[in-house]
Amino acid sequence: MESIVQLYSDKPGEILNFLNKYFNDSNLKLSDELLWEKHYDNPIEIADIIGTFIENNENYKINMWVSLDKDFFININEYNADKIIRYLYERYRW
Repeated sequence: MESIVQLYSDKPGEILNFLNKYFNDSNLKLSDELLWEKHYDNPIEIADIIGTFIENNENYKINMWVSLDKDFFININEYNADKIIRYLYERYRW
């Protein structure tokens, strides 16, 4: 099963600014300025974007949701990010 990361914002351009910094790609284009979704075959890869999101949480008005199991999304925040990253490495030992 694929894992999913979703970013939401009510401020146009905010997600694009964050992703440009995260991917270091100024040519990135979004079809929806207020929503971004990416599917990951390897759930461990999600740890990087969660870490970057939390480190820059004060700079962007964005919400992050992560799905590790079908139809179940977890809101990522400063209180649970570290625990979720640890859980990823415990659950998916690739």
